[in-house]
Amino acid sequence: MNPIIVYVDDAAYAMPMLQALAGSSQAASSHWLLVACAPRMTHRVSKWVSHRARENWRGKWADKLFASVLPVMQECGAKVTPVLAKGPLAELVAELQQQHGAAQIIDARRPKQEAPQAAPAKPAAQGASMGRRWNLPGTLAALGALMGFVIDDSLSF
Repeated sequence: MNPIIVYVDDAAYAMPMLQALAGSSQAASSHWLLVACAPRMTHRVSKWVSHRARENWRGKWADKLFASVLPVMQECGAKVTPVLAKGPLAELVAELQQQHGAAQIIDARRPKQEAPQAAPAKPAAQGASMGRRWNLPGTLAALGALMGFVIDDSLSF
């Protein structure tokens, strides 16, 4: 069997890609290793939650993810193994490749940063009010020049 490792962190985002993979010609002859990549907890949350509670949350999160993703992959009759990532992915992939042989890796995770979107056009009234706002460096330069003229005029009498 041809092992294929698939990283998943959001079922809704990965579903179209997984449906396409499940419909491919090599799907039935492959061993799918679905790796659930749980979201990281922030520094502040991790200070207040015990290790056991974090592991329980990660397990429940993975169960929900696998409940929605596994039926799609099992429709084609392929062997599917769910795996929960508990550490760095590089170490997990090395371990999985050691157990199952050289594997193809597919990343179906949601991108961390969305593509920058164009800023919406400002209405003309809003743009005009922005033009009337003072600019600090220009204002300071103008005040400095004015003070220079006033001091120069006052010393010339």
